[in-house]
Amino acid sequence: MNQSFQELIKHKFPDLSRGQKKVAEFLVNFMEKGSLYTAGQIGKEAGVSETTVIRLAYALGLNGFSDLQELMRKEWLSSAESKESASKHAAASAAEEKKPFSEWLSPVDEKELSQAVDALIKSDQVYIAGFRESHTAAYWLYYKMNQLRNHVLLSFPTGFLLETLCNLTSASTVVVFSLPRYTKEALEVAQQAKKQGAKVIAITDRRLSPVGQIADITLLAGTTEHILSLLALSQVVISSMQKRDEKTAGKRQEHLEKLYAEQGIFLE
Repeated sequence: MNQSFQELIKHKFPDLSRGQKKVAEFLVNFMEKGSLYTAGQIGKEAGVSETTVIRLAYALGLNGFSDLQELMRKEWLSSAESKESASKHAAASAAEEKKPFSEWLSPVDEKELSQAVDALIKSDQVYIAGFRESHTAAYWLYYKMNQLRNHVLLSFPTGFLLETLCNLTSASTVVVFSLPRYTKEALEVAQQAKKQGAKVIAITDRRLSPVGQIADITLLAGTTEHILSLLALSQVVISSMQKRDEKTAGKRQEHLEKLYAEQGIFLE
């Protein structure tokens, strides 16, 4: 089987029973426990029967619970090694940048953050979508990203134009903010972006949220204070883009400063 554990869960999740979905979410969120616990222990933690845990394995197309646990164990060990390596080689500046936001950013995966930043730098255009409460964070990211690169677009607070989305290509990236209560518009934007072949980055609270299920890259934000967690994560994305593509960002910032001075935008 070529699919990873998390890819398999994401692919099969819509077809699972309600109880199986509870187990799947537990295993995705607590892979270490899933790798070590018995089926009975997992069922107790997830609030379902041991039988439901075993049935999940078959629903995923595996030969039994032992195969499911082996798949999880391999991914968990690989992830643990990756995080240890990333931790050793992380730049001191990045650590300082994230320090004030550690409570909100603890779920962020360094590998996925790097993939997201790479996509945002290389895309022909970036479309940022955030609706209702999430629009504040979406606008902030849109404003800051416009200082680093061109062709950055933003949704409306309560909707979007299909005429704008139809311009997306396989070289485009769409960032979708989606926290509870999940909006229909966020899912529709993500779905349309996928149809256009664009890469979808979900900024959400869990991997198996409606948008998280179909996203190519998922960045997890803490949920203690929704808007603060979104802004904190957005700041890390912007800082990482600045460091990754310092030359391009510097030239654009220099040009903007000249325009600001000509127009007298700022008092100081």
